[in-house]
Amino acid sequence: MNQHRMILNKHVLVLTLMLAIVLQSCFVARPYQNPVTVDNSYYSTEVATGDTQNLANFSWKELFTDQKLQQYITLALEHNTDMMNAVQQINIAEAYLKQGKANFLPSVSAGITAGTTQNNSITGNLGWEADIWGKIKSNKDAALAGLLRSQAAQQAVKSQLVASLADTYYQLMALDEEKKITEETIANRENNLTTTRALKDAGTVSAVAVEQSQALLINSRGILVNLDNNIRLLENYFCLLLNIPAQPVERNTLNEQQISAPLSVGVPVQLLTNRPDVRVAEYNYMSTFFGTNAAKAAFYPSLTITAGAGFTASDFDKLFSPGALFGAVAGSLMQPIFNKRQIRTQYEVASANQEIALNNYKRTILSAAKDVSDALFVYEAQNKLVDIKHTEFEHYDTIISYSRELVDNGMGNFLDVITAMQNSLNAQLNYVDAKYGRLSAVVQLYKALGGGWR
Repeated sequence: MNQHRMILNKHVLVLTLMLAIVLQSCFVARPYQNPVTVDNSYYSTEVATGDTQNLANFSWKELFTDQKLQQYITLALEHNTDMMNAVQQINIAEAYLKQGKANFLPSVSAGITAGTTQNNSITGNLGWEADIWGKIKSNKDAALAGLLRSQAAQQAVKSQLVASLADTYYQLMALDEEKKITEETIANRENNLTTTRALKDAGTVSAVAVEQSQALLINSRGILVNLDNNIRLLENYFCLLLNIPAQPVERNTLNEQQISAPLSVGVPVQLLTNRPDVRVAEYNYMSTFFGTNAAKAAFYPSLTITAGAGFTASDFDKLFSPGALFGAVAGSLMQPIFNKRQIRTQYEVASANQEIALNNYKRTILSAAKDVSDALFVYEAQNKLVDIKHTEFEHYDTIISYSRELVDNGMGNFLDVITAMQNSLNAQLNYVDAKYGRLSAVVQLYKALGGGWR
């Protein structure tokens, strides 16, 4: 009897497998394709582009050569909390991918029953669902897209972190230079106040000139207070990026910073290759694409093969005898008919999410191209401003010198000296801002091209 049952089970298994092979030709899952073809219409700038050695291909160590800054970036990449969270997101995505791959394998279970009033048994069961319509594969592919999205998201965090650290470091050095200029100005204005008082005593200038000199000195002291406060606040923010307690930040000077990497941007396809946020958007679309495939496959019948075997006997002593052996194989084809519209709702929701992800992906590409164009224009403007502000500062220095000579010879107005001194300080501070702005524009261009995370 057991032999005839085993032969019948074998025939059932063969027929079920043949049915699975035949139905496999009805695979409904669509192959994935990149939804957007990138051309020059996505990239608008008057600056010439090249296709080799573009800025995004450089690592942050090649661009930011200041050794102290490199040490800070290395420290932040190891200890920043956003970076650590991004790593954990990758671990989560890897777990889901492993689960998706495991769905291709059969499920196996075992059980033991023993008692005095019922049969004793040792059983093993195996179940396997044939992926006829591509539902299991689509879920696995969606999990893979989730992993790739998490990895790209981590790269986006790295890019943002490197850019924030470099920009803040440059800003701190700019404030240091502005503080030095202001301190020198305070010393000069203290001497000027002494000189002005002497000129008043000699009858050369009026009391108004003394008051104006005093006001200028007070103004420069107020600027110094603000600079000191801004430096402390910026150091606190810098330490937060490093995930360390607030403390003074060691740094070099602004004039020591050199950018030697070529500022070419490459062609649009390289923009997609390097921007981690673009890849995040695409992998998000990819995930919803495969989710729609899986939802569509749910409309079709599922083929499941189950098998069970074991020993059963009323007496435990006879449990492992040949007569106690049993086995069974079954195949089932289940077609959903009425399930309160759940399958259709899931498909409609999946399709809508896919369309949303596609729109977000297109917008991300356009935004990426805008970022590059903006950063290039800002860099060009700041590069010109550096020379302009330096020339302006030199002219005001000359004006101060000439105005003093005129006052000393009784031919000028001391108000001209006061005005020139104030304009000279502003010009010096603006010159420092322009130098920082040029470095900051390089950082933003590097980030816009997707650099910083390598």
